[in-house]
Amino acid sequence: MRVQDLHVLPKFSDGWSYLYVEHCRVDQEDRAIAIHDQAGKTPVPCANLALLMLGPGVSITHAAISVLADHGCLVAWCGEEGVRFYATGMGETRSAANFLHQARMWAHEGFRMEVVRRLYQLRFSERFDPAFSLQQIRGMEGVRVRGAYAKAAKEAGITWEGRSYKRDEWSKADPANRALSAANSCLYGICHAAIVSAGFSPALGFIHTGKMLSFVYDIADLYKTEITVPVAFRAVAEEKKPLERQVRINCRDQFVSTRLLERIIPDIQSALMLTVATTPDTDFDLDAAAPGFLWDNVEGKVEGGRMQVAEGDETEPDDGGPDS
Repeated sequence: MRVQDLHVLPKFSDGWSYLYVEHCRVDQEDRAIAIHDQAGKTPVPCANLALLMLGPGVSITHAAISVLADHGCLVAWCGEEGVRFYATGMGETRSAANFLHQARMWAHEGFRMEVVRRLYQLRFSERFDPAFSLQQIRGMEGVRVRGAYAKAAKEAGITWEGRSYKRDEWSKADPANRALSAANSCLYGICHAAIVSAGFSPALGFIHTGKMLSFVYDIADLYKTEITVPVAFRAVAEEKKPLERQVRINCRDQFVSTRLLERIIPDIQSALMLTVATTPDTDFDLDAAAPGFLWDNVEGKVEGGRMQVAEGDETEPDDGGPDS
């Protein structure tokens, strides 16, 4: 049975985290997908999948993309080991209400500063003084991150010499830096999927700015010291090969154990001060083809998809026929 109502789909928080594939073919199988590679065919139920990451050497059919979109699974085309993002598909929601709220908070300097402070506060276990300047908060954040790196390295029993790597010289980076990049890439993918699924913009960042994934970096930074730093350093200590694959497996397990998918969207809502009063009064998710509203400088918005006739205009409305 073809799903018409997007509301019968599982919520993002109920889904699995992600699946990374490379050097394979992905096509539709019933209302799911199947992955074909040298090992044979692997069916993948995609109704609960949050993110499908397509690495090098992947071909995917139109039918597979269609069924993934129907189930609200974000598809991301990425580089080797998932460390670069090239393109993404469309998220599950068809309403722009969350994006418009995000844009309002971003465009107003006072609101933006409040969101920035809230994003930083979510990273700390204790409350910081509301009188602290942004520069002071950044200094505190730098100390916190350096301490988290040192603590995780000590617990894993590895040597940490600082964050340093070049994308175009990936193989020259030390194992700890490669592991961190691979772990953060997985985290970026999950945060990106959550952001797009809920109808926010990955580009409108508050702390980060100027890149198409700025808001992804804002949100991912909430979880790095808790999840990806310890995961990466433990993977280095385990010395299993290939390192990047082990990091992805460990990340997936940690995303589940920390219930990350349940936390991301509520954290975004908290940071953006998104309340029930700001939710849309029309649910476009019920009908993806609904035209939405037209902006009006007097009324704010008027219903779209219908002929608008000025008061006192006796002219017959245009029926859209061939002679109009």
